[in-house]
Amino acid sequence: MRLLLFNKPFRCLSQFTDEGERTTLARWVDQKDVYPAGRLDFDSEGLLLLTDHGGLQARISDPKYKLTKTYLAQVEGSPSPDALANLCAGVHVKGSLVRAGTARIVPEPSGLWPRSPPIRIRKSVPDHWLEIVVERGLNRQVRRMTAAVGLPTLRLIRTDIGPWSLGTLMPGHWHEISREKLASDFRNLGWRLT
Repeated sequence: MRLLLFNKPFRCLSQFTDEGERTTLARWVDQKDVYPAGRLDFDSEGLLLLTDHGGLQARISDPKYKLTKTYLAQVEGSPSPDALANLCAGVHVKGSLVRAGTARIVPEPSGLWPRSPPIRIRKSVPDHWLEIVVERGLNRQVRRMTAAVGLPTLRLIRTDIGPWSLGTLMPGHWHEISREKLASDFRNLGWRLT
């Protein structure tokens, strides 16, 4: 059983093939028989897990296992206490009430790589960084949640999925979790996979 942590670059599909001309995982990941465990939007960046084990793939992506996902969202506007409280209380996204486990203002991340192309900056409108933790991962959920409280997302980076973290991994690079670390993570999660 293998688990790879990959820093998915901006404008890369979370799959290995595309009938169009878009960039896919195949540009950076040359490993055979590993597949994404879940998705990360084309215009989002950050942690994507890849595995060769169907059971692990299901556990990571199925919301019933309540594996938290942590995002850094650069938003346009100034987040009020009410807006942050509404993210945690729940907003309607595509007919479902979704909520953040936590939503808080954080400083701009240190060591953040530049994005190409860079985000649109408006001098008359401030931007801030939020850390948002969710259990469920609907399509474009975090972007829709921030928009619902009047804070459009300019840049979105997933930093953590459960016990696995992006750390200092740069875009387009991947790292394989050791068997020992994977076994320890499974014990801490209460998972038994064969």
